[in-house]
Amino acid sequence: MKVLYAGSPEAAAVTLKLLLENQNSSGYEIAGVLTNPPATQGRHKDLIPTPVEVLAKENNIPVFTPEHLDAECRSMIEPLGCDLLVSFAYGHIFGPKFLAMFKMGGINLHPSLLPKYRGCTPIPAAILNQDEKTAVTVQGLALKMDEGNILGQEVLSLDGTETSGALLLKAAEIGAGIISGLLKEAAEKGSLPEGTPQKGEASYTGIITKADGQIDWNKSADEIGAQLRAYTPEPGIWCADGNETLKIIEALPKADDEQSASLPAGKVIRFSKPEGIFIKCGKGQLCVTVLQKQGKKAMGYKDFMNGSRDFIGKQL
Repeated sequence: MKVLYAGSPEAAAVTLKLLLENQNSSGYEIAGVLTNPPATQGRHKDLIPTPVEVLAKENNIPVFTPEHLDAECRSMIEPLGCDLLVSFAYGHIFGPKFLAMFKMGGINLHPSLLPKYRGCTPIPAAILNQDEKTAVTVQGLALKMDEGNILGQEVLSLDGTETSGALLLKAAEIGAGIISGLLKEAAEKGSLPEGTPQKGEASYTGIITKADGQIDWNKSADEIGAQLRAYTPEPGIWCADGNETLKIIEALPKADDEQSASLPAGKVIRFSKPEGIFIKCGKGQLCVTVLQKQGKKAMGYKDFMNGSRDFIGKQL
């Protein structure tokens, strides 16, 4: 059974690596890879391939990097004779003509408790909303976004320390196991299981921008802490420090004490060598341990304070 794998970021490469390790024992072959075109990075605008492309070429797998899934793209992929499409974090919607190339259809790894958080940013949404659980779901590919039947799912408890980056990598590993099992079953039976229709009220997530990372100090420390974890590694969170931007890289929410309870939100309260820099929130304090001035590298709070003696007492 031949499989076309579609994905782009590091997490998708993690899933692909595990699928490649299991293919000989599970009756399927990753016959081709579909990924985003190389993107320009750095001052010299170097073209950098996606992690999925790098891994595929290391394993001598044909790679396709079209800008659009049009007739030209289909004409390149169709000769592979792939039976099934597997997708994770590819970034494009598959149309009916594209899906028609795969006689067994397609499956998609989506890290949410579907139908909650359909769309492109389910993990940040779950963290931002301080949910107690999420899931790794493998669904059948449908023409409407994330509306396919559920073919496999593992529910995950959240303890309030997860970042989006770490949780996505965890989902990639768990999802690879679910997908491997489904591919093995499809190879044996000649088709995918029918799956279970999604139940419950659907919600949707959208694209996250740098503006979403702006800190509102009137929010509680727990909310700002969740915002930081949801937007780590990208786009991060930030606030204005005078005419410059100040990024908060690592921090923990803390309860108010006698000194902080009556202070205005956004006030830089104190510096504690064993703990960090304390900033007042609408409720509670944020204890910051790593931060970054505009145009500078990120640094620990002790080094930061060595060069910013006037930071304590500022109103952010």
